[in-house]
Amino acid sequence: MRQTDIEEMFCALGAVAVRRMFGGRGVYHQGLIIAVELRGELMLKGDDVSAPQFEAAGARRWTYQGRHGRPILMPYWTVPAEAFDEPEAMARWAGLAYAAALRAQEKSTRRALQLGAER
Repeated sequence: MRQTDIEEMFCALGAVAVRRMFGGRGVYHQGLIIAVELRGELMLKGDDVSAPQFEAAGARRWTYQGRHGRPILMPYWTVPAEAFDEPEAMARWAGLAYAAALRAQEKSTRRALQLGAER
């Protein structure tokens, strides 16, 4: 997928940065990662709040085999098929990914504050 294609898909959010990572690319909006592109497949950030919506739309969660053959579930989901054809749908899914990124940041900040208070 070309960088310009990725930027176009997320234009409803505003500017995004596309950076190389893990042999693929990360898509960032306002400093937060909202998607990854690996082996030509774009996946949106999700969490426990948005997972039911991704599942209902037929999206697949990024999973890989960890040690001892255990599946490792990553917080990224394939882009629902409707989003490739309808810019409004992609805008909604991109917004869900950004909301998940914001929640992840809040959770990380709370955890860091708790650890700092314990010291």
